[in-house]
Amino acid sequence: MLDYNQSLPEKKLFQDLQISEITPIMKLIIRGKKREFFSAIGKSLNILLPVKSNTSTQSQKLSALWLSPDEWMIFSNETNDKNSNYNEIEELLIKNISSVNHGAVTDVTDQFVMINLKGDKAYKLFQTGSPFNFNDFQNKKGAVTQTIIAKVDVIIHNQDKNDVNLFVRRSFSEHLFSWMTDAASRL
Repeated sequence: MLDYNQSLPEKKLFQDLQISEITPIMKLIIRGKKREFFSAIGKSLNILLPVKSNTSTQSQKLSALWLSPDEWMIFSNETNDKNSNYNEIEELLIKNISSVNHGAVTDVTDQFVMINLKGDKAYKLFQTGSPFNFNDFQNKKGAVTQTIIAKVDVIIHNQDKNDVNLFVRRSFSEHLFSWMTDAASRL
């Protein structure tokens, strides 16, 4: 049976590339279209959701990734150990969105693993296993894409130059991490 508390191997260091799992990080999927939905998010979290495709927004404590015209992933910029109000955020969103039929809130903290890649070779690694063209993407801070790497569905968030967050379903995370470390050793 899948162990939700099991972490990936420790941080891996390669020449010009560092790969590590960031855990535990709160991750929520929110869905909605109504004006009241956007207003409730802004008031509850003090963050504006990105409305342009493949972009993100960030506040001091949270980041929001555009996934589709009515779907976003919100994740904490701090680990849950440091973010004591992790459960309060979800409860607040359920109260202000789901309970009043403005949209839906789903906790995907245990479903998705967040892997951070830092270094000059992050995009070269992605290009070895993905059909996506990262040429423009890598120069756009805050860009988001959903693609495939090594036949695994991923969400990639370009945080800053040479600092990338990758979200992958937990059931594929060990395979992808193993593939990335193997491919990175050959770059």
